[in-house]
Amino acid sequence: MEALFGVKRKIALGVTALAAIAVSAVPGSATPSAAGNQAGSDHWGVITRNTIGSPVAALRNGPFGSFGVTGPSARPPYGTGSLGIEVADNSTSLTPPSEKVDFGNEVDFYGNPVLGLNKVGFHVFQTGENTSHGGPGNMPNIKFEINPNLTAAPATTYSSMVWLPPAAPVTDRWSPYLDATTTGQWFLTGNAGTTTGCNQSTPCTFTQLKTALNDGGPAPTIYTAAVGKGRDNLWAGAVDGLRINQNIYDFEAHGVRTLRAN
Repeated sequence: MEALFGVKRKIALGVTALAAIAVSAVPGSATPSAAGNQAGSDHWGVITRNTIGSPVAALRNGPFGSFGVTGPSARPPYGTGSLGIEVADNSTSLTPPSEKVDFGNEVDFYGNPVLGLNKVGFHVFQTGENTSHGGPGNMPNIKFEINPNLTAAPATTYSSMVWLPPAAPVTDRWSPYLDATTTGQWFLTGNAGTTTGCNQSTPCTFTQLKTALNDGGPAPTIYTAAVGKGRDNLWAGAVDGLRINQNIYDFEAHGVRTLRAN
């Protein structure tokens, strides 16, 4: 019995070592968070109050491919899974008739400083069909719901801070890491966007947005963090490796793993 238990222990240690190698060898290199691989996993899911229509935002395996694609871009950048997203452009009785979905976390980021954000981005599986539906800018977003705490608009306690990514550099395969702090544009919804000038009509760079929010009053704080799509064009694809500061959120079919960026 002692020998049998010894064998089991060696096998377990071997599996652990292989898992660590698998994680550290992926693009973007990351290791399991000190808080554990499943840290905060239960707090991730579809934010129902931000969902319109019957879209899909589900943890899944893959995608692997497309067919004929090989190498690192043929598989999710972390682990074997991702967050699959599907929205329609004309499926509701509302105006506009398009769908919307946010998959995020309403617990773990609450109260964190907006101005403390310095690393944000993700990997995306974009398809040629998506670009034909809405052009190269038809992409999912990163969104932070925040209290902007603007001196010029003290009564405004809510706004969505939204990243508009650049066009994915590749289609029908996984993209490299898209850095939201140096590429694409950002805007604020509602009165905060009007007050700062960083609105959907005149979006700003990440640096410009943080400067506009740092107006000498109380520091802006985060309510939630999410990946989402809509309301605009038809889109079906996937996202993985959401980075927020030192943490990388690896979307897997069995849950969300928290990894620490190396």
